[in-house]
Amino acid sequence: MIEALKKQIQEYFVGKEEVAGNVLTCLLAGGHVLLEDVPGVGKTTLARTLAKSLECDFGRIQFTPDTLPGDVTGNSVYNPKTGEFTYREGAVMHQIVLADEINRTSPKTQASLLEAMSEGQVTVDGKTYPLPDPFMVIATQNPVEFLGTYPLPEAQMDRFMMKLSIGYPEAEEELRLARNFLAGKTVEEIKGVCTADDVRRMKKDVLKVSLSDGVIKYVRDVISLTRQEKSFVLGASPRAMLSLIRASQARAYLAGREYVKPDDVKAVAIPVLHHRLNLTPEAKIRKEVTDRLLKELILKAKVPME
Repeated sequence: MIEALKKQIQEYFVGKEEVAGNVLTCLLAGGHVLLEDVPGVGKTTLARTLAKSLECDFGRIQFTPDTLPGDVTGNSVYNPKTGEFTYREGAVMHQIVLADEINRTSPKTQASLLEAMSEGQVTVDGKTYPLPDPFMVIATQNPVEFLGTYPLPEAQMDRFMMKLSIGYPEAEEELRLARNFLAGKTVEEIKGVCTADDVRRMKKDVLKVSLSDGVIKYVRDVISLTRQEKSFVLGASPRAMLSLIRASQARAYLAGREYVKPDDVKAVAIPVLHHRLNLTPEAKIRKEVTDRLLKELILKAKVPME
């Protein structure tokens, strides 16, 4: 089922197999993904392809400067016939939610997603409403240098398990994309290869993937080194450590293993930690790069021998 899912995603989301694999990792780990890149490289296509392949309910929120929190979470609407308020669902009440151009809306509206992403529920007028299971937010954002964008605060960034960049396709991949376009191949014709029940079952299986004490200490060492690095304003949080553990379990599961290896941790460490670490002004002046610093820290961490 996993191989069929990977194959179908790669057929419609041309190229960038690593990006598609990391999105699947987040899905099975119960996390959320932030896709940051220039417009037109396939961020929306990836989200729609995933939802169609999973036969999951799909919702899209197009964030603009005038989008309100109620548009996301829903509102209580007065019914004059009954004299009562009834809950009208917001755009977040779907299994796969595409938060398109999330950094084009105000910080207040961005914050309306925090409870949904952390606790799988929304609270409207004092009443709590559970979100469907599985639930995953795939948010896209344009680079912050673009006009009309609001940088996401650290608390919002920390809710995303991974931050990924798609980038431009290779020459052969772009030619294949053009042929698919001329042949009229669209996301609408995708048929599901698994169901929401299958996803729930796989997520439970991911929880059973074991980590030895040595691998747990290895994860903790990587997190600790980010806190000691003077080029970062703040080190990775405990939530970052838990996200790294869960992502490593999902990575091992996708590889067909029932245990986590240090290589699994290394494979997901940069996309899990990158967006949680900010460079100091001095590091920016020195033109330091977050990914390069992270690679050096990962190499410093002592790899378990068992």
